[in-house]
Amino acid sequence: MRVIDHLPLRALLVLTTLLLPLGLTLPLAPRAVAAPDAAPVRIMPLGDSITGSPGCWRALLWNRLQDAGHTDIDFVGTLPGQGCGMAHDGDNEGHGGELVTNVADRDLLPARLAATRPDIVVMHFGTNDVWSSIPPDRILAAYTKLVTQMRTANPDTRLLVARIIPMNPAGCTGCAQRVVDFNARIPGWAAETSTTRSPVTVVDQWTGFDTATDTYDGVHPDDAGNEKIAARWYPALADVLEQGVPGDPGDPGDPGDPGDPGDNATCTASFLAGSTWPGGYQAEVTVRNTSAAALTGWTVTVAPADGARLTQVWGGTLGTADDGTVTVTDAGWNGTLDPGASASFGFIASTPATFGAPAATVDCTAAAAS
Repeated sequence: MRVIDHLPLRALLVLTTLLLPLGLTLPLAPRAVAAPDAAPVRIMPLGDSITGSPGCWRALLWNRLQDAGHTDIDFVGTLPGQGCGMAHDGDNEGHGGELVTNVADRDLLPARLAATRPDIVVMHFGTNDVWSSIPPDRILAAYTKLVTQMRTANPDTRLLVARIIPMNPAGCTGCAQRVVDFNARIPGWAAETSTTRSPVTVVDQWTGFDTATDTYDGVHPDDAGNEKIAARWYPALADVLEQGVPGDPGDPGDPGDPGDPGDNATCTASFLAGSTWPGGYQAEVTVRNTSAAALTGWTVTVAPADGARLTQVWGGTLGTADDGTVTVTDAGWNGTLDPGASASFGFIASTPATFGAPAATVDCTAAAAS
């Protein structure tokens, strides 16, 4: 763990030596401290330059997790942080220019896993492969090999995998559409790859991300883009942390845990705002199976704030309950969820002239497998 990744250790030691005789100490940025009876949860940010060079969304995500009370975490990787001007745990596995297919073909990941031992992997990977016109089938085969290697190192690995951000660099007229085509395949791959013990969660980094305003070169995020990426990772990662990882105190899967849901299917829903415009906004809701039983369907009640009204839904069926509450029911193909698995739907809401920031109260009701 490196919380201060922009001030050399030697400089800290020299300054401390000079100040101690004067009865002064050097104030350091706060470092996350794990509970004394539990090892910190080890989180590996995995990818290419979007993740690691300098990958300032990681700094934003780290600090947001800290502010929310998730202090028992450790970002891990064989690479150190590269600045970003704020204190954070900079360790990562984001190698600039790297192709996920090359990592798989050359078996580069096992040694990195052995050195870092992650519990959770946060992966945004494949941009360079898409740029290089590598077919989605081959990229997803590389994904599968990496997941197999993760599970060999740790059978309980939790994976958050991104639908990668858009790309529209100068000189690559086909890149934008190739990202769309690749991203369309990721949810299906994740559903096939996810297991009860080692769930795979898709995090949509593509929707609402604009290469014209959120990147500085059509590929790499600028400050606005980093904010959006961190905001998308946060609810999914916080959800996994709140569920607990095997071996952690309070792990919901521990035998005898009084909070063990047993055979009762339960789910949660989380709201994430996307793009906004005068008179409306776009948002996404993630549904997660938080029980030990499989779900055969789910229904989410949605109560938008400040008079907003849902006008369009994808990935679900829009309806109205008897009391007038707006509901969204699964679309069928995304209704069956194994324990720990998740699905999402998006919607567009219209807003009145006095509307503030996008917000909504969402609540999930699950149907258990018979």
